[in-house]
Amino acid sequence: MRRLFSPAFTLVFLANLFMGMSFFLFVHFPGFLDELGASEVEIGIIFGVTAIASILVRPQIGTAMDRRGRRPVILTGNVLNIGITASYLTISGLGPGIYAIRIVHGLAVAMLFTALTTLAADLVPSDRRTQGLALFGISGLMPIALGGVIGDVVLERSGYDAVFLTATAFAIATGLFSLPVRDARAPAPDDGEGAPSFLAALRRPALRPLWWITLAFSISLTGYFAFLRTFVDETGLGSVGGFFAAYAVTAIILRAVAGWLPDRFGAKTVLYPALAVFATGFVVLASAGSDLAVSVAGALCGAGHAYMFPIIYALIVERSRASELGSAVSIFTGLFDVGTLMGGPTLGVVIGLAGYPTMFLVAGAWVVVGTVAFAVLDGDLPLRRLRSAV
Repeated sequence: MRRLFSPAFTLVFLANLFMGMSFFLFVHFPGFLDELGASEVEIGIIFGVTAIASILVRPQIGTAMDRRGRRPVILTGNVLNIGITASYLTISGLGPGIYAIRIVHGLAVAMLFTALTTLAADLVPSDRRTQGLALFGISGLMPIALGGVIGDVVLERSGYDAVFLTATAFAIATGLFSLPVRDARAPAPDDGEGAPSFLAALRRPALRPLWWITLAFSISLTGYFAFLRTFVDETGLGSVGGFFAAYAVTAIILRAVAGWLPDRFGAKTVLYPALAVFATGFVVLASAGSDLAVSVAGALCGAGHAYMFPIIYALIVERSRASELGSAVSIFTGLFDVGTLMGGPTLGVVIGLAGYPTMFLVAGAWVVVGTVAFAVLDGDLPLRRLRSAV
């Protein structure tokens, strides 16, 4: 049995870890925007604009990875990421500058996240794919726990400029760990079915249900990634660090101890309960009346995330052509930006009209709707059975 943590896998793991540390410090960015006078709707729009840039560049990223390899995309993304993260220090007020910086930041993160995640899939053994991707995902979960806590500490002692400096230091570390990274396989321009095509991967029937559930998942994520900071500031309940620490620690423990469950019992046998637990976390957050309740909500959302992301990702790898894997992963990661684009402004409007509890309930309900639709699209819930249940 091939080991999961090979030297190459470890390098990619560490590069992704420090990239995530830099990125997740920006969970505090809504608080910075709030200090500058931005409303919840404007905060959502700023996050949405970031997503637009990331979405538009995804076809180019996917095609470049399939035709030229993962390494060139990783190196270019690092150069952009270091420079743009440092540029947050120049922001002094609301205006076009913020939008320009967020657009370039979206490009850089899209390149790094997509290429590192694709390279990880290249490196894990096929018979342990879900477990391997779940363990790789720990490199993305640790920053969720540590980013919020580190941001809380830095803000308490210094301010937002110190947060941006810390993020820049992590971006530099990402670049250093990325330098030795090499492609695990030669680019495959043709596997007998034609040249790699981003649109072909997007249209592939077996992948369509997975695109849908990824979009549903990503829209709901915006509920706390974009608005938890302002929720905590307005209600005085919990803390950003506490929520995300509970979230990530729960997910990390489950992946480390029981990451083998999907490979043993079947991917979707584990996926549906994970989606239910994830939705429950939003219900708890909507009704939270104490710091403990906010942390419990974080743990529930983290438990769902622990399995949802690697299972969906492993199914995408399994159903994709080898020559289009870069494009497929680019679509997968890009849908999280589409979710931000759709969820940010929409959930911001819900907050403005009905408040935070209603917004969290809407996000949780959307997970339920998305799960039912996925079950129908993927053949697990025939429409006739659904009609009879209704």
